[in-house]
Formats: sequence, structure tokens, C-alpha cells
Amino acid sequence: MADTAGEEAAGAPPQLALILLFSVFVVATCGLIYELLAGTLASYLLGDSVTQFSTVIGTYLFAMGIGSWLSRYIREEELLSFVRVELMLALVGGWLPAALFLMFPLASDFRVALYGLVLLIGVLVGLEIPLLIRILRHRFALRELVSTVLTYDYVGALIASLLFPLVLVPRLGLIRTGFLFGLFNVAVAIALLVVLRHERRLRAEFGAAVLAAAALLAGMAWSERIQRWSEVAFYGEPVIYARSTPYQRIVLTRRDSDLRLYLNGNLQFSSRDEYRYHEALVWPVLGRVERPRRVLILGGGDGLAAREVLRDGQVETVTLVDLDPEMTSLFRETPQLSALNGGALSSPRLHVINADAFRWVRGEHGAFDAIVIDFPDPTEFALGKLYTESFYREVARLLKPGGVMTVQSTSPLVAPRSYWTVATTLEAAGLHARGYHAYVPSFGEWGFTLAAHQPIGDAVQLPAGLRFLTAASARAMFDFPPDMVRLATPVNRLDNQALVRSFAEEWSHYEG
Repeated sequence: MADTAGEEAAGAPPQLALILLFSVFVVATCGLIYELLAGTLASYLLGDSVTQFSTVIGTYLFAMGIGSWLSRYIREEELLSFVRVELMLALVGGWLPAALFLMFPLASDFRVALYGLVLLIGVLVGLEIPLLIRILRHRFALRELVSTVLTYDYVGALIASLLFPLVLVPRLGLIRTGFLFGLFNVAVAIALLVVLRHERRLRAEFGAAVLAAAALLAGMAWSERIQRWSEVAFYGEPVIYARSTPYQRIVLTRRDSDLRLYLNGNLQFSSRDEYRYHEALVWPVLGRVERPRRVLILGGGDGLAAREVLRDGQVETVTLVDLDPEMTSLFRETPQLSALNGGALSSPRLHVINADAFRWVRGEHGAFDAIVIDFPDPTEFALGKLYTESFYREVARLLKPGGVMTVQSTSPLVAPRSYWTVATTLEAAGLHARGYHAYVPSFGEWGFTLAAHQPIGDAVQLPAGLRFLTAASARAMFDFPPDMVRLATPVNRLDNQALVRSFAEEWSHYEG
């Protein structure tokens, strides 16, 4: 059988070897970007980032092994086979984020589509390096060839791993990033076709490259609309604002007078009943502190908890620590949103700090009379660390001896093991804990946990003018019926993240 790859490489123009070596760098970068896109999308849409990244990466690497094994059956036209692989990879990998966003609200089993695409991309990526090595083997000694190809491959992977979180996601977003790197794969194919244009008829391959580039450019031009279409289908409500930040996807929807905030697809509040949640979050704390002059809010970047805290005239200063500056800026500078929080984020009594609360609480910031912890649910390990014993020990250090703190703690009805894990973990951190719950129509039965250095009594002082809480209802919140009674639960620690796993299990049963 003729060694067509050797003939192509040996008789081809000298610039072909340089293009092929540069192709190693490009395809390595593109391959890792597609892997990161799939893992990030899986964690965004399915939660539990460690599980999603682990399964996506494992599937991807397994598929690459299949691709490498299949490469042995390509025995002719290796250079053209490589070009065709690049074009297929450009289309499948480039459209991966857009396709997954569009399929998520529509597919009956999204995981089948996700892992099917990951397998296909992995197989195509696995074909690339073996084909390149075989094409180049007549121009380099084996030792030089392998070391050179692997060096370019690893450098490309490093560049991709740095660009993805620092530049691509915050500046382009996931969908545009996919299209951009699909175009890089097309560029590799076109460069090789241009070099070979005098040697053979390549009309079909040139046509395919042009069509692939056109499809990717069209997708990039329509990327924002694709994102909006998928979100409208997912939320079932008109989307009035959507933005990806380095930390999360922020989406605001509005139907009639109901304004809703979603972070990474999870509902954070509805303007119709958020007052129930935030009164229940804040006033059982402030009403148990004699003089709450200095208050700390961890999370709550929408300013709604701060609005309730600032209603207390005894409060002199409020420190709000939220990770995402986009979030606090949005709710401070947008008139409709600042009206909802009563302009709390612009109050001279409030100081906003955009920082990772897990690190911030380890510093020296003085002691606070009251602490309100209003983080999103522990859907992934990055959030789960904010519910751990080590985190609560640091927070307890910032709480005055007579102070009280509260933690939003998910639903004691839907996820009782997760809910009571919070109380168990607070107690392991050396605090007295006491759970309570309130009905919020948008969420259902929702739970909170008080914690303090001393036992927590029943006495509470409520201000006039609250829309939800009364003296009677505030007492009733601490009564748990049999279907929400306390369970024996493990302590949530950094090295086990028991809460994230129980939360995912309990809510999946409820939603399924």
C-alpha cells in the first residue's frame, strides 16, 4: 500500500511542516477549550461543579483514547483526513455551548445529549495528534518529532487554561468562546488547503471550509440571541437582563409586575414575595440584639437584606461582603432594582466589599452585633465551603459575645437532611443553633438557622410596619411539624462537603 502521508509530507512545500507544527499548538488549545466549555456548562446547568467536571473530563479523555485507537485505521490521505477532522471538530466544538444551552430546556434527558457531544468531540480531538505525528514523521527524527509535538501540545493546553477563566469567559461568554475556537480549527484547515492547492483538486474541502466558517460566524453574530432564546425557553418568562460575569450568570426576568433574579439558573427572589423571605431572614436576628449598631451581611448582593437591616435606626454601620461587583453595581445603579432595595446599596451607613467571604472572614475586622448570612444554596463545592465548620468558626470569631447570626439554610421540607446539616455544623463550630422556617410562595417552605455564643431565647422585638412578621408568627416559625423534625446529620467539613451531596440528592428527588 502506498505511503501517501509520507509522499505528501516529503513532496509538499517547505512551509507545510511549519503550519503543521503550529497546528499542534492550535488544536491543543482548542481541544482543552472545548473540554473546559463542556465542564463549565455542565456545572452551570446541572450544579455540583466537582462531579460535573470530573465526569466530563473522564468521558472526554476516554473518548480521546478511542480517537487515538481509531486513527490506526486511517491509512491513506492522512493529511486530508486531518483537514476533514478539523472541519468536523470546528462545527461540533464551536457549536457545543450554543447547542447545549438550546437543548437544556427542551431535552428530556439532557445528560445524554451532553455526554454524546463530549464523546464525539473527544474522539475527534483524539484523532488529531496521532495523525499529525504520522504526517510529520518523514521530516523529523522520531525523538525530535515526539518531543516537539508534545511540547507544542502542552504549551497550547497551558495557554487555554489561562485564557479561559481570565479572558474568554468574562469578556466573550461561553457561546462566543465556542464559536471563536471553532474558527481557529477552520483556520488550520484552510491554511493546509491553501498550501496543498496546487497538488490536488480540493474544491469540496474548500467549499466545506467556507461553509463551516460561515456557520460559525453566523453563530457568533447571533450568539446573544441564541443565549436569550435558550433562557426564555428555560425560565418561561421574558428575560430583561442577562450577563455572564467571572463568577456567575445573572438573569433577570419580568412578567407583569413580578421581577425575578436567577443566578446560574437558580431562583434568588421574586419581587412579589421577597419581603417574606427577607423579613424572616433579618428580623429574628435584629430583634434579639439589644443594640445592633454594627451589622455584617455575607452575600446578599441584591441589597434586599441590607434594606431590612437599615430600617433599624439603631444600626450605625453595615458591612456587606459579596463576591461579584457586577451584582452589587447592578442593584445599586439600575433605578428599578435600587427602588426594590430602597437604595440600600447607596446608603452612607453601608459599606460594600467585593471579596470572597471565605477569605474575608479570616481577616481582622472587629466584632459585629449581628451577622446575616445570605448565600445561594450549596449547589456546588465553591458554595458548599461557605457552609462548612471551618467557615462558621471564623464567622463566630467576628460575632460579639451577645450577638446573634442567621444563615439561610434551604428547605426543611424538601431537603431536611441538608437543612439540619447546617445546624449540626454550626454547633460543631462551637455555637448554639436554633432552626426556624417560613412559607415563601416562590420557594415553598423555607428554612433559616439562628446561631449565637449563648442559648437563644424566644424574646424578640419587631418594628412596626412589617408586611409579614408579627409577634405570633415569629414565635410560630420555631415550631417544626413531624415532616420537618430534626434529623441526625453529619458535620459539613471542607474535606467531605456532605451538604453539597445531600442537597443535590434531595432536590433531585423533589424535582424529578
